[in-house]
Amino acid sequence: MKLKEISSYIESFAPLAYQEDYDNAGLIVGNSEMELTGALVTVDVTEEIVDEAIKKSLNLILTHHPIAFTGLKKITGKNFTERIVIKAIKNDIAIYSAHTNLDSVWGGVSSKIADKLKLKNQKILAPVSDQLFKLVYFVPIDHAEKTRKAIFETGAGTIGDYDSASFNSQGKGTFKAGQGAKPFVGNKGDLHVEDEIRIEIIFPKYLKNKVAKALIESHPYEEVAFDIYSLENNFNRVGYGIVGELENEINELDFLNGLKDSFSAKCVRHTNLLNKPVKKVAVCGGSGSFLLKNAISEKADVFVSGDFKYHQFFESEAKIVIADIGHFESEQITKELFYELLIKKFPKFAVHLTGINSNPINYL
Repeated sequence: MKLKEISSYIESFAPLAYQEDYDNAGLIVGNSEMELTGALVTVDVTEEIVDEAIKKSLNLILTHHPIAFTGLKKITGKNFTERIVIKAIKNDIAIYSAHTNLDSVWGGVSSKIADKLKLKNQKILAPVSDQLFKLVYFVPIDHAEKTRKAIFETGAGTIGDYDSASFNSQGKGTFKAGQGAKPFVGNKGDLHVEDEIRIEIIFPKYLKNKVAKALIESHPYEEVAFDIYSLENNFNRVGYGIVGELENEINELDFLNGLKDSFSAKCVRHTNLLNKPVKKVAVCGGSGSFLLKNAISEKADVFVSGDFKYHQFFESEAKIVIADIGHFESEQITKELFYELLIKKFPKFAVHLTGINSNPINYL
């Protein structure tokens, strides 16, 4: 098993194009061609976790949080980040991170939290916009299937739980080949009329180059006529947070106590209770305070996340209960998420969950 097989699979699920500008997801230490002995899955990378990988003879550390968000100008071992990099390189250990790209995809971190709370009718709390494009092209009828197949293989044509989605309409195309042309059909200098199919396929922005290449390589014409449009539609498979509903209503205190137990939280910081049942719940792994207005707009009864600041609790304005379970507590399920992803695709690959608690915050 080569590292690039693991990274390619993870990136097909959580494309690097969906990470935030400040982030540093992807391969941080290592060579994509290296042969792997197994993976150690963790939320963070610490020196102790590198030691654990060495002890278990695992040469890949798969982490949610990157060890460095900005470039390292010097690697002298003066801080923990530099020491981790030095130790990993000395022991031929690769470090790979899936961070905000894993946070923002359907089935990612917030989805995992929602599943743990058994929320029904889930949808993304804040879907992104300006991430969808539409390809429109024209092709002779007999070659339509070949081009569609090539384009679908890039990942285009997926809408929600449906794939291979396209719209097709028939018409007539006209063209006159010049003396320097090599026409697939028709004769030079003659106006040719061809029965063609107009095909429309939606795809995410990051696939733009792959889609165009697949079309051109699979199309029989020397000059391919096609258009790519930017769509304003929300992309309901990419964004932050999840909102859903509990099977049955529950009182607020019981919900908070259950939340504390489910996520092994030492405490739950929360706003005043509103003395009404909890049915609709919004969640976001990590630091989700920026989604508070979205949770209120969705009329959620509780918003579960981490890292709320003192003054942000006032912004609930008695419209919602904020339940801050902590950053690590909300994202520790990324270990389960990584494990399930890898075992499903590579059942014989050795995947180990770290036995070390990397949470830097302690409670008395």
